[in-house]
Amino acid sequence: MGSWRGIEVGDRQVVLIGAGPLVPTVVTALLEAGALVRVVADGVGPAIQDLADRGRLELITDRPVADSIDGAALVVACSGDQRDDDHVLALAAAANLAAVRLEPGAGGQDRQRAGRVILVGGGPGDPGLLTVAGLDAIRNADVIAADRLAPLSALAHARPEAEIIDVGKIPRGPGVAQRTIEELLVDRALKGNTVVRFKGGDSFIFGRGGEEWQACAAAGIPVTIIPGVTSASAAPAAAGIPLTHRQLSQGFTVVTGHVPPSDRRSTVNWEALAQSGLTLVIMMGMANLAVITDALIGYGLDPATPAAVVADGTMSSMRTERGTLTDIAARAAEAGLGAPATVVIGSVAGFTPA
Repeated sequence: MGSWRGIEVGDRQVVLIGAGPLVPTVVTALLEAGALVRVVADGVGPAIQDLADRGRLELITDRPVADSIDGAALVVACSGDQRDDDHVLALAAAANLAAVRLEPGAGGQDRQRAGRVILVGGGPGDPGLLTVAGLDAIRNADVIAADRLAPLSALAHARPEAEIIDVGKIPRGPGVAQRTIEELLVDRALKGNTVVRFKGGDSFIFGRGGEEWQACAAAGIPVTIIPGVTSASAAPAAAGIPLTHRQLSQGFTVVTGHVPPSDRRSTVNWEALAQSGLTLVIMMGMANLAVITDALIGYGLDPATPAAVVADGTMSSMRTERGTLTDIAARAAEAGLGAPATVVIGSVAGFTPA
């Protein structure tokens, strides 16, 4: 059985009450320890909402706390408000349930030194693929602004007093506005903090790291970049798909598919890609995959070209669906594959080592 803070929680019900800043970190640690997690709170961040939507935890927003903790092996008071947390602890004591309180950190805002921002690419999802430099930055940060696709279990290495802020976004769903994130980084750094912006993948590959660097530079805040392993290459590799191969492909191109080829906002030359002879990697393209493949076929790419979709690349939940340019969108939909996913189109998508 797994344990958390020395408490056995494997296969046991753990109920977290509140939406304080430490909740994403604690939930990740509890899930990894095998706990059955229930979160009782309004206004949870995108990371918790995403886990609930995927069935990883139970989220309750409309049930009294006293009813929600019934039968729990452990109750965790984590609103960040002392009065609310005291109330939760009192309810747990009355029900003869084990309970603990989480204390949010002060964020180190009393330190008299120049602040800075560190953009940390967290890698494709597997915590083992976070770089040593990235982990070291987390260990020394005063403030950490984390995305939902970053390896959140790494936040367990943060200092107890560090302020951890959930700034994740759900595609076509709720999330923290980019301008708000940039203002947050600037605000915390101007107060003398070392601020880590913790992202999935690499900050400079569809991660808007360049925009955040610009915002900090405009405010006179020094920025350090710690690159991350991008899922553009890691997800296919984890699925056994080499993006280049001497007999199959001499290069690859990575593009975003978050808008369809016909959209006026798209600046991708899909016709040129169809004629390039290179491996094509599409990020953020699941919602538009059918129209993208149709466009590539229309521009002359062989409909029989191998294609693959790798969902949750490098994670224990990773799934891969292979097919051809003609049927990969339908196959992926039939298999229930969705974001985050990486699409590979080209001869290498049909690669087998034998």
